[in-house]
Amino acid sequence: MSIRRKLGRSGPEVSALGLGCMGMSDFYGPADREESIATLHAALDAGITLLDTGDFYGMGHNEMLIAEALKGRRRADVLLSVKFGALRDPAGNWLGFDARPAAVKTALAYTLKRLNTDYIDIYRPARLDPQVPVEETIGAIADMVKAGFVRHIGLSEVGSDTIRKAAKVHPIADLQIEYSLISRGIEDGILATCRELGVAVTAYGVLSRGLIGGHWTKSRSAGAADFRNMSPRFQDGNIDRNLALVEALRGVANRLGATVAQVAIAWVASRGDDIIPLIGARKRGQLNESLAASNVRLSASDLAAIEQAVPKGAAAGGRYAQAQLAHLDSER
Repeated sequence: MSIRRKLGRSGPEVSALGLGCMGMSDFYGPADREESIATLHAALDAGITLLDTGDFYGMGHNEMLIAEALKGRRRADVLLSVKFGALRDPAGNWLGFDARPAAVKTALAYTLKRLNTDYIDIYRPARLDPQVPVEETIGAIADMVKAGFVRHIGLSEVGSDTIRKAAKVHPIADLQIEYSLISRGIEDGILATCRELGVAVTAYGVLSRGLIGGHWTKSRSAGAADFRNMSPRFQDGNIDRNLALVEALRGVANRLGATVAQVAIAWVASRGDDIIPLIGARKRGQLNESLAASNVRLSASDLAAIEQAVPKGAAAGGRYAQAQLAHLDSER
C-alpha cells in the first residue's frame, strides 16, 4: 500500500488504511491467536503502517499480541495508536473511565511495557472523562510528549467543543470516531471542526461491525461474548431494514466489479484525504478483501448511486444502545 495520508496538520504520514486490532482480543467472541498474528504480519507486509489498539482490549491482551507480532520488525516502520482510560473488572465488566493526569501516566507506563516499546506514536483518551477537564488530560499527555514517551496526541469520540478545548493545550493529530455509510453523525459539525483545526479523522466501524460488510445474514448467530448481541442495529425489528440497505449497496458493488465491503470502505476513504479508514480484519481473508478497497475508484455518478442505495439516516437503530450513547461526548 503505497498511498499515504497525513494524520492531521501536526501528525505523521500513515498508510491510507489502518488496521483496528480490537477484534483479535475482545468484543466479537473468541479469536485465533495464530491467525491474528498472521493477519498482523500480512497487514504490515502489505504496507499498512497504522495499528490501532486500546489498553482495555482484552485487558492488555491486545497490546501483548501486537508486541509479539512486531518482534523482529523495525519499530520506526509502525505507528502505534493507543486508547486508554476505560476501567474494567476481572470479569470484563465496565466500571467507568479515568483520565486524571496521574492515571494517564500510569496507564502509559503499563502500555509501554506490554507493547515492549519506548514510545507510543499516537496516545488518546478513549472517551471524555466527565469528572476531569479535557485540558488536564491533554496536558498530562503533553508532558509525556515532552518526555519522549509519546509522539502525537489524539482524541476519540468527542464533540466539537471538546476538540477545540484540547487543541488549545496541544496540537491534536486525529480524532478517532465511528464513520460509515450508516453512521454519518460527524458530518453535522464535528468533521468541519476537525478540518478547521487541522485534525485528521481515523474512522472506525467503517463496516458497522460487519453489518454492511456484505457477509452478515439475519440467521447468523453472534456468540455470547459478541458486542453485536447488544447492538441495536442487529436486533429484530432493525436487522431486516439494515440488511435491505446492504442488498441495495450490493447492486452498486456488482456494477463496479467490487464487493460490498470494498465499496463501503472506499466510500469512507472518498470523503477526504484527511480521513483514514480503520479496517477491523481478524483474518487474512478479511484483510485481503478490505485492502482491495484501495483499488476502487468512485466517480461522481458512483457516489450518487451509493447515496441513493444507502441514504444518510436510513439505518434502523442507533450505533450503540441508548445508555452508551448518553456517555458519548460526540453525541451531545
